[in-house]
Amino acid sequence: MKQSRFNIYVTVILVSGALALSSCGGKKTAAGNTEEAGEHAHEDSANVVTLTAAQFQTAGITFGKPEPRQISSAIKVNGFLDVPPQQQVSISVPMGGFIKQTTMLQGMPVKKGQVLAVLENLDYIQLQQDYLEVRSQLEYASTEYERQQELSRENVNALKTVQQAKSSWQSLQAREKGLKEKLGLLNINIASLEKGNIQRTVNIYAPISGYITQVNVNLGQFVNPADILFRIVNTEHLHAELTVFEKDVARLKIGQPVRFTLANESVQRTATVHLIGREISPERTVRVHCHLDKEDTQLLPGTYLQAIIEAGAANVPALPDAAVVSFENKYYVFSKSASTDSTHHFSMLEVQKGNSEQGYTEVTFPKNTVPENIVVKGAYDLLAKMKNSEEHEGH
Repeated sequence: MKQSRFNIYVTVILVSGALALSSCGGKKTAAGNTEEAGEHAHEDSANVVTLTAAQFQTAGITFGKPEPRQISSAIKVNGFLDVPPQQQVSISVPMGGFIKQTTMLQGMPVKKGQVLAVLENLDYIQLQQDYLEVRSQLEYASTEYERQQELSRENVNALKTVQQAKSSWQSLQAREKGLKEKLGLLNINIASLEKGNIQRTVNIYAPISGYITQVNVNLGQFVNPADILFRIVNTEHLHAELTVFEKDVARLKIGQPVRFTLANESVQRTATVHLIGREISPERTVRVHCHLDKEDTQLLPGTYLQAIIEAGAANVPALPDAAVVSFENKYYVFSKSASTDSTHHFSMLEVQKGNSEQGYTEVTFPKNTVPENIVVKGAYDLLAKMKNSEEHEGH
């Protein structure tokens, strides 16, 4: 009897323990399912805000849809100031020599014809000597050729002798012209040289007026024809060189107004589109050449700038400005997703914002899917309600 009671007692304990374990496990699973369901519900409602009928009435929400409107299209681009190729010059020498004298410094203004440097070389003397010798030989050859022609007319000499005299005269004539051109490139005064004045130095002159931007020489340095001694830039005809992306090229036209601001200034300047590039770079951009409306010689080539090209008005889908809200550097609109007698549900949808004008903003919807019943009044109230709800849930 005692053994039977003991067995019954053990059985009751085991069954009670099993029920207790089962109950604990059930509670844990239920809690886990509840938490997981809550997470999914939060994710699904992240972009949804709900208003009661009273809140909806207080917010004064009204609905609308995108309408085609004429909005001025502005293209924002970057660029820099530049000068035409004919307004910047690299100075070199046709024949090497030693720098004997120069006073040029970077940034100095120069006038066309001003002496930039003085060079000297024994080859300059030799070239002048060769010219004087050839000139003397040419005088004799010319006289000899005339004498042989006269003798030929009198049948005194052979035709071959006349031809040899003519060949010698023409050869010396060609050599004299060649040496004369070389001396001209060295800026040697031919008239003075023909009087017997041989100069040991040559001058390098500025071919244009402007400013010295580079000085690559020093006294005593030997320079070769391939070396660049100086660079001169004339800033009287600066222009704005803009970089426009391929997608905006179709909106460009000659004569469009441009507003730009230099990197070191806050004042806005104006220009006009003068040329549009006809080649797309590997970066998918096109160069646009713009003339400044007001010249300024104090501006520096290479200065970075930001510009706005006025591309005219275009017929685009637009919403009232109040319909587009900004949050974390993105733009959104709200649309009604569902409603009952007691609640109204609104979904937040990201959009691409375009230009704005006269109270309307250009909008582009993802995949061109335009929702119905877009909130055109009260969108900021919905955004505030949504973010406040999220903060409350976070706490």
